[in-house]
Amino acid sequence: MPLPFLTADRDLDAGNRPAAPPLPHEAPEVWRRPYRPGPWRVGISAVALLLASFVLLSAMIIGFAGSPAGAVTCVAVALVVIGLALRLLRVGVWVSSHGLRRVGLFGTVTEAWSVTGALRTVQQPVRWLGLPRTVQGQALVDRRISGTSRVLLTDHDADFLGRPEAFERAADVLEAWAAEYRR
Repeated sequence: MPLPFLTADRDLDAGNRPAAPPLPHEAPEVWRRPYRPGPWRVGISAVALLLASFVLLSAMIIGFAGSPAGAVTCVAVALVVIGLALRLLRVGVWVSSHGLRRVGLFGTVTEAWSVTGALRTVQQPVRWLGLPRTVQGQALVDRRISGTSRVLLTDHDADFLGRPEAFERAADVLEAWAAEYRR
């Protein structure tokens, strides 16, 4: 299965920078994440999938031992863990010509570009890996037309911790999408 976001990032890491960031006119009706998932997000998902494989192995052993209710319970737990691991890989900011979509672990919020305000990178206290502890860092903030603001990305979340260049590149691409479609 081709994974174009991996090859594009590998080309950028090798120093083959494109003339401009990928802009919305490439595939406007498709929702896409303009950055690849970070190593923390992928690692946590991989550990969860490994745990699910052990739970499925346990279900098989329990089923062969003659307890179908226990096997069904283990399969259900494994399916929940697999679902959470796959959802964790989809968490992030997605864009299309229709608007901006913020995908969370348990919910998704979609806003049209007309509602989205200016996207700006600011220095402010940010949460470290989504935990209650805050550190000084950078955040990409959406200052909505209604006057409220929300943080879209931070340089200390699971996608960008330890990768400041990737955060800057993602923030630039998201700002370019917003500038293109807010005209």
